[in-house]
Amino acid sequence: MSTAHDTETTQPVLEIEGLAHRLGARELFTDLSLTLRVGESVAVTGPSGSGKSTLLSCVLGLIKPTAGSMKVTGTDIVGLRPARLAALRARALGMVFQFGELLPELSPLDNVVLAALLARTDRCGVRDRAQKLLDDLGVPQAATSEELSGGERQRTAVARALINEPALLLADEPTGALDTETRDRTAELLFDLPRRYGCGLLVVTHDPGVAARADRTLRLEAGALTAIPFEKSA
Repeated sequence: MSTAHDTETTQPVLEIEGLAHRLGARELFTDLSLTLRVGESVAVTGPSGSGKSTLLSCVLGLIKPTAGSMKVTGTDIVGLRPARLAALRARALGMVFQFGELLPELSPLDNVVLAALLARTDRCGVRDRAQKLLDDLGVPQAATSEELSGGERQRTAVARALINEPALLLADEPTGALDTETRDRTAELLFDLPRRYGCGLLVVTHDPGVAARADRTLRLEAGALTAIPFEKSA
């Protein structure tokens, strides 16, 4: 997969400019900027405590930064009223967590359908759309998600994040709880999503092997993002 060569002419799905955020006396971000476009993947690495997960929380609108702007599909989410922020989050953002965060008593299909219903999207054909996503991602049918392997649960979480056709997909250490073989398969699937589904992908990871699959890799340290030389893996 490679979309890096044509992203310059595609629409930005995330534009961060001059982002600053303070935690008590500590300056976590200082004048941080990032642009991510449709069809592009970006991985953010950095030491523990550097603010990687906080950055994702800012993009989700869960944390309000001290200064700067954050545009998701052209709308600056900083200062949005809660109702408008929730609507934009449901429409434009998908999130994959490290441990999947599925409801274990529900089937994979019901976990994905529930995400669509909570977002109040069109219910017409939602179960068919959810099942197609699960089939496309190789998730087997099961009575509960507890019956799935770790990799299958993560693929279910990816399907859940994609059900509302988000422009921007976020992933926080999505392979951190997986064994090496499952990690590689999951990472391959994850970084194929921008091309396959026409979205942007922002991944936070401590794993250099996972980060190397992205179109661009950035390191977050001392409040700033710096580019890591391009060494994308096959």
